[in-house]
Amino acid sequence: MNPHETKFGFQTIKESEKVERVGKVFNSVSSNYDLMNNLMSLGLHNVWKKILIDTSSLKPKAKILDIAAGTADLTLAFAKANKSYEILQTDINHSMLMEGQKKLINNGEIIPAITCDAEALPFPNNYFDCVTIAFGLRNMTKKEVALREVYRVLSPGGKVLILEFSHIYQPLQKIYDTLSFKIIPMLGKFFAKDELSYKYLVESIRVHPTQEELKTMMEAEAFEKVSYRNLSAGIVAIHKGYKF
Repeated sequence: MNPHETKFGFQTIKESEKVERVGKVFNSVSSNYDLMNNLMSLGLHNVWKKILIDTSSLKPKAKILDIAAGTADLTLAFAKANKSYEILQTDINHSMLMEGQKKLINNGEIIPAITCDAEALPFPNNYFDCVTIAFGLRNMTKKEVALREVYRVLSPGGKVLILEFSHIYQPLQKIYDTLSFKIIPMLGKFFAKDELSYKYLVESIRVHPTQEELKTMMEAEAFEKVSYRNLSAGIVAIHKGYKF
């Protein structure tokens, strides 16, 4: 793969094409995103997100940036955890953010949302106490650039928390592959009327860096005390890193 190419699922495409193609996927799935999350994970995604919240250990009035906020599950959970938090949410996909805004308003929360690229954040240096990315990093074209931007906007002593699908415990790989490649696209076909988008989402998990590879990437962008915690036998992992 040459320097100007990237992965879109199992396909190799030009970097310049990825944002548009990922955008089409999420424009297609946005209205059924929460339903499909519940079906695909059997509701476990709510447990994973709660663990991330509990892991954050933030002080009152902490400034939080939720990148790739999507339908605002994590944003809403932070708002409920502590009313004093100053929260901003971003996503490159406007339709996903709009679904999130509906959810926030229905829950009595007004939280600013900005449509922007995580690889070029419109925020000042050293501002946020915590940056979160839940199930968004694997869809970014240049993950190292996004990590660099996260580091830039974090204040000294701040932390990043990345919740992402990862690499499962090897003895479970075969059954996990069967479920992923056969069941999830079928669910997408019947419930979201979009089999191909969910085929891409399954493939994108397989080409995402391993737990150790992502840890190394974070360390290469100057994050310190980088660690990760596997959840559900490694189906997902929470990576944590600090800026000192």
